[in-house]
Amino acid sequence: MRLLKPPRVRQRRHRCTKIERVAEQEATEATQGIIREEVRRVAELLVPEPGDQIWDVRNGGIYPEVDKRARNDATQQAARRRKLNGEEGHVPIYATHFSREEIESEEKKPKRKVAVMIGNHHEKTIEGDLFSAFVAAGAISKANGDDPKKSSLMRCARTDKGVHAAGNLISLKLIIEDQDIVQKINNKLTPQIRVFGIERTKGSFNAYQLCDSRVYEYLIPTHTLLPPHPRSFLGKKLLELAEEAEDLEGYQNRQRDVSKFWEETEEQYIKPILAQLDPSFRSTALKALYETDANYSHVDKLSDEAESETPNLQHSEIDAAVGPVELTTDGAIEESSASKAEDPDRQSTNREAVDFAQHPADGKEEDGTQGQRDTFDQLEDPFFKPVDPSPLNIAIKKLRAELIAAKKAYRIHPDRLARVRTALSLFLGRQNYHNYTVNKHFYDPSAKRFIKSFVVHDQPVLINGTEWLSLKVHGQSFMMHQIRKMVSMVALVVRCGCYEGRLQDSFMKEKMSIPKAPGLGLLLERPVFDTYNERLIGDSGRERIDFGKFEEVMKEFKQREIYERIFREEEHDNQFHAFFSSIDNFKSPQFLFLSSVGLPATRRRILAAETSKPDLMEIDMIDGSSSDEEVADGGEG
Repeated sequence: MRLLKPPRVRQRRHRCTKIERVAEQEATEATQGIIREEVRRVAELLVPEPGDQIWDVRNGGIYPEVDKRARNDATQQAARRRKLNGEEGHVPIYATHFSREEIESEEKKPKRKVAVMIGNHHEKTIEGDLFSAFVAAGAISKANGDDPKKSSLMRCARTDKGVHAAGNLISLKLIIEDQDIVQKINNKLTPQIRVFGIERTKGSFNAYQLCDSRVYEYLIPTHTLLPPHPRSFLGKKLLELAEEAEDLEGYQNRQRDVSKFWEETEEQYIKPILAQLDPSFRSTALKALYETDANYSHVDKLSDEAESETPNLQHSEIDAAVGPVELTTDGAIEESSASKAEDPDRQSTNREAVDFAQHPADGKEEDGTQGQRDTFDQLEDPFFKPVDPSPLNIAIKKLRAELIAAKKAYRIHPDRLARVRTALSLFLGRQNYHNYTVNKHFYDPSAKRFIKSFVVHDQPVLINGTEWLSLKVHGQSFMMHQIRKMVSMVALVVRCGCYEGRLQDSFMKEKMSIPKAPGLGLLLERPVFDTYNERLIGDSGRERIDFGKFEEVMKEFKQREIYERIFREEEHDNQFHAFFSSIDNFKSPQFLFLSSVGLPATRRRILAAETSKPDLMEIDMIDGSSSDEEVADGGEG
């Protein structure tokens, strides 16, 4: 039998509990009121300007989010205020201005919304050149020649710096009554930019918004798929880690088709030159050939997701740091800077001396363009002193020339081509590409992209003694550097004898330092407008947007202005050789995820590298899995 407490005691306790609940509720409401007032006060002080970021909490982290509606409203209001005040807005430098008399005397003609199909070898101001040509050819009236916005100019696809476009499209309003308007426009353009055709579209057509997908092509020499030399840093680590992971047999099987390449190269190309050298510096020459260590303080950032953390492998600066031999079109060899890395001032002076000796005195390159250095200024410089290369330097240059010749003589084996095809197929579908662009974290929805196809042409092409592969990728959209990093990842996986599943690991949360391949081989082949074309069925007076109509003229332009330039520049600069040679000798654990051990090899060695080389490794853990602070900021590249 349960004993009850006296009624007076129970009533007092009940009354105290009720008072406590009321007091707690009042305190909570007061606290919430204070918080609301503080938030309101801060919001009044921090009125967002156009382009400001509003912070939001998503997926367990705090990430920036742009209030696009507020930004657009503020921009439009500012434009209206400037117009009412008689102030001129931002006008592009390529705007064409005419006098009032010229504008009034011009006959007014109707303008129509059109799609202009174009191609271009990489030009910095393609919109400016096109707009000026439209005005000069009469496709844009003089009254609208001062501002492209009046013609609603819009490009469907942007490209990275230095990337070509065999087929691109812009939409705008043009005067197209003249039957020869395409020819007149081309007459006002340089040969590097061509207008293939103009198609009438609906008034609401927008080249960027209505583009369904894009097709890109990447040309890459097959010798980039050769494994790192066994004496290089990466070559040694791959073999060492394969033994550690008890995967030596599997690693050797994946490299079976190229297992004899370096041995045969030594016998055929390298040993005949070594036999002619002084025995006292043969070992030094071989070490300089295969184990060159780059001067990272003079190299750009390697991985874009940590631009302030890792050195980059850009061919123009690799030449200054690593010193790969460069062959000119007439077979001359440019001076290597590796032997002069100990003295930056002398290194710069010696390289200028070699450039001056190999180029005409007018300071122009072989294609007639103005060179980067003014040779006359060099002669007037009192510190400019040509230095004769030592016998060791001459020997190293000869060895490097023979090494490049051996690589260019390589012909890809069907088994290696099959590995490339398998690796490309892993990109199909929707994947998370936060490791393949700039400033994207794993949880950013925009990091997910859909790839429709990624294939390699069955037959390699032989150009000037070098074998090339053509890779074509078709995707809905791409981020900055995405394709170049995809190609680089495939090449690294194949050449390092890596398990193909490592490529799929790059779609996960962990960060990987994936360098971007040279932009030289990348070109936009064409944009695709299938959805727009389907809507045009039964709509008279409107033509489908089809680049196939101009296949012949596009093929001729692509061969003349893009392919030949790519082959010629690679023959002269050896950009792909410099890029992958620098990766092989990049003395850092960041690429050890390509080994049989995988990402743990990078993670467990990164701290030791930070301790031993603080000047190279002033970075956090690049795997990005230990804390939210390691997630890169979002934003389109």
